[in-house]
Amino acid sequence: MNALTTTFTSPSGDEMVVMSRVDFDRLCENADLRLDVMAYDRAKAALLRGEEEALPAEMVARLVDGEHPVRVWRQYRGLNLEGLAGLAGLSGGYLSQIETGKRDGTVESFKRLAAALGVSLDD
Repeated sequence: MNALTTTFTSPSGDEMVVMSRVDFDRLCENADLRLDVMAYDRAKAALLRGEEEALPAEMVARLVDGEHPVRVWRQYRGLNLEGLAGLAGLSGGYLSQIETGKRDGTVESFKRLAAALGVSLDD
């Protein structure tokens, strides 16, 4: 903070601070940076504990581009359609319809698919 930062006590007794816009902006930027570092540290620790999985940039790009997550995860895990369908106890046709967006799929189906793929239902 610079010499232009002042403090005063409000009528209700709260200590208040007045600072320049430059100092305020710098303070906000530092707070944002600290939050980013903390998020990075949490993610890295989760990776080391085996709670999270690092994904290749290509896979992330496919998900961001809107490709169906089941298809992306299936291919990432090296499974063909029938292989994943069998592991999840679903028909290949039903899984194909889910991946192509022709059917929404039930929560139970997605739970089975997530378990077969080794991912959370959120993934």
